[in-house]
Amino acid sequence: MLRSQVEAAAPPAKYAPQAVRALGLLAALAVLLAVTVASLGLGSRPLGVGEVWAGLTDAASATYTVVHDMRLPRTLLGLLVGVALGLAGAVAQALTRNPIADPGLLGINAGASAAVVSAITFLGVTSFTGYIWAAFAGAAVVSALVYVVSGSRSATPVRLALAGAAVNAALYSFVSGAQLLSAASLDRMRFWTVGSLADARMATVWRVLPFIAVGVALSLFLARGLNALALGDDTARALGARPAPTRVVAMIAVTLLCGAATAACGPIVFVGLMVPHMVRSVTGPDLRWMLPYCVVLSPVMLLGADIIGRVVARPGEILVGVVTAVVGGPLFLFLLLRRKAVAA
Repeated sequence: MLRSQVEAAAPPAKYAPQAVRALGLLAALAVLLAVTVASLGLGSRPLGVGEVWAGLTDAASATYTVVHDMRLPRTLLGLLVGVALGLAGAVAQALTRNPIADPGLLGINAGASAAVVSAITFLGVTSFTGYIWAAFAGAAVVSALVYVVSGSRSATPVRLALAGAAVNAALYSFVSGAQLLSAASLDRMRFWTVGSLADARMATVWRVLPFIAVGVALSLFLARGLNALALGDDTARALGARPAPTRVVAMIAVTLLCGAATAACGPIVFVGLMVPHMVRSVTGPDLRWMLPYCVVLSPVMLLGADIIGRVVARPGEILVGVVTAVVGGPLFLFLLLRRKAVAA
């Protein structure tokens, strides 16, 4: 009943039936598996499937160091960060009722970035542990600030978006200014602020895994409540949902996901914006379908961009944050123009 009400509230559109959605999700899982294998095999030195398997299982193999110590951590971190960015984008869009929103609209990415830049510039932090706690602190403070500024219990999607946009602009101005204060800090921040998987380590994967796992669990748990909020607060209450607690938990989930992803790789753009937007054209606005699709397809996009960056610039590489921006910008513009043409 809830799903039919949500779809009735959405603009008229034709979405795939449930059987097709289920088959599509299985196909997406197959694509994710293929991209994961490609991420392990492609790089400055291409490896066959047999070489990849030997590198994963045989410590005496000539490819063990390349696969097990370098490409496996990079691939696993790409999977985790992709899931985090895609889910954070979908929840942020549901929270603001804006289909082209992303966590940046709520200022959360900016908060994490500003905290890490401050830690590097003013405190001399150079360790990943320092980065991750700074990112979480910044994301949490900004989440709380945006929620308070938007009116706390009376917060609406419009107020959340406006408060987030104001905080986002102020913090990114601060980040730009802080980078000019120290040449050494600027050099350390240069790669981090673009977004990269190049320095991935298994220690990084294990450190961010618990935070992303909790964020994923909260996001999936919120699907029904956010579906109800799409109908308006009064209707949501009539359906048994609690708008204020749902928004608070949603902000916590986005904070955990964005804080972990930003600390691990820096701010990577367009994944959390584009994937939910594209998925919605297949699944409709029902988050019980959207979120699982985002869990699968977001790492496909991130790992795919990382593979492109490694292949086109051999023997060097283009950072994944640059690839997502270059590919994502025109593609998202195309999607918007097509959506406008269909609406007309």
